[in-house]
Amino acid sequence: MANERTLSYCVETTSGAKIAGSVGADGVVHVRVPLKNATLKKVTAEVALPAADGMRIFMNGYQNWTYSPEYDRTGRTRGLKHLPFFLRGAFSINRYGDYHFVKYPYKKGITHGESWCYFREGTKFLLFGSLDEIPGYTLFTYNANKGVLSLSRDCAGMKADGDFAAFDLYIAEGTEKEVFDGWFREMDVHPLTDRKLFGYSSWYNRYQDINDRTIADDLVGAKTLLRQNDLFQIDDGWETAVGDWLVPDEKKFPNGLGHAADAIHEAGFRAGLWLAPFVCQKGSKLMEEHPDWLLLHNGKPWSDGANWGGFYSLDIDNPAVVAYVEQVLDRVLHEWGFDFVKLDFLYGAAPFGTETESRAARMCRAMNILRKACRGKQILGCGVPLWPAFGAVEYCRVGCDVGLDWNDTKLMQKIHRERVSTKQSIEDTVFRRQLTGRAFMGDPDVFFLREANCRLTPEEKEKLWTVNALLGGMLLTSDALNTYTDAQKAQFRKVRDLMERAEDVSVDADDGVVLRWTLDGTPHTLRIL
Repeated sequence: MANERTLSYCVETTSGAKIAGSVGADGVVHVRVPLKNATLKKVTAEVALPAADGMRIFMNGYQNWTYSPEYDRTGRTRGLKHLPFFLRGAFSINRYGDYHFVKYPYKKGITHGESWCYFREGTKFLLFGSLDEIPGYTLFTYNANKGVLSLSRDCAGMKADGDFAAFDLYIAEGTEKEVFDGWFREMDVHPLTDRKLFGYSSWYNRYQDINDRTIADDLVGAKTLLRQNDLFQIDDGWETAVGDWLVPDEKKFPNGLGHAADAIHEAGFRAGLWLAPFVCQKGSKLMEEHPDWLLLHNGKPWSDGANWGGFYSLDIDNPAVVAYVEQVLDRVLHEWGFDFVKLDFLYGAAPFGTETESRAARMCRAMNILRKACRGKQILGCGVPLWPAFGAVEYCRVGCDVGLDWNDTKLMQKIHRERVSTKQSIEDTVFRRQLTGRAFMGDPDVFFLREANCRLTPEEKEKLWTVNALLGGMLLTSDALNTYTDAQKAQFRKVRDLMERAEDVSVDADDGVVLRWTLDGTPHTLRIL
């Protein structure tokens, strides 16, 4: 990787004007272009970057569920071209990622991502990180065949008058610590907490089959293993429909969720609750009673995907929507008494920009709405584009959902990059490890020790808990803790001990992925992939 590089840029407007130039591609790079009452057409740049033998390439995916591994020089970022069009439309598969606004490359050696990317040779990193995404997501495409890194702003159709921020970049070469410390220092982003969080989530065993009785049963087991102020999180299934958050399902929780939060507190734990504040389910009361709250695109409600039989974005430009989100979070956190919220499917707030606000700026505004509404209570962000979550949430998912097996079926492996996969979750945790302790505390999702309702092998379970404990900032399980054997209880304590006391943690990803660490003075090594 050469030390002297040039960034050649070009800003095009719909009137046909072009403003081009070049700057040195090193350190803090600000490209400002004077425009007068212009509408942006394209904002692009290029940097020559020959692909060296052994180079590893990381491109951050659109949101936290988007599969984001390191590639070699022959790797490619797969879009949806391989899927029949009717499948993409019927299940809104193209709505989970950036497929609806990015033209995906379909050739070997071409990779794509948002907000940051890096190129690694051994322990030497070359990082390209956006310092400001408000003018539009910074899109990266690397063509290893040509040795060119292309950049663009996601800002087509926006109005610009004055000095337009074409690019704001941090470009640095050095060790992993040097380049990522430097990037976050230049952004002036700091995590809202440095506390690692341990606990329980109801989702990956109970799923939506939860009620007062199951919560009480799970608290019995939690009291035998969790510690004071650990997290006990009630996940999806407490509501009658996604979007209807003000009253829980009375058949499942006849005493209300305040009663459940009280029971969690009496057990000595922090109470957490899942909800998806910016979307609503087809058939929900909210959708039936407030069709004017839905985000429209080309005159139709914008579908965000196929979960729950189909779900739709709410329009945060509508003051009534913002007021509703504020009311919901006030009720959950200050009336029912929950301490912590897992806020999911957040990408639904910002599938589009406008001529005065980019897609990224809209996502940042949505995060600010949540931050203000939670009034000091803690947030776990999920289903969210990561740059807008920097410094805005205490905890944030850094990968996709884990599964009850290693990598799902062959059919599911051919679907989009945001699918459920334990293998992919582990890779996302490994290759986004730099975010934990810099942007927020990263949540790598849950680990398992149980035998029932889990098809992971003992070796796969070990890989999952080891990666999560060593590289994450949050460590939850969904096992029924009251069914653990003595051996499983002992292993549970060892996993926690690994998270809390391991030192000198390092990742070797040149030939697969190998983790190394020291515990009580003894070095350990585990091959993950």
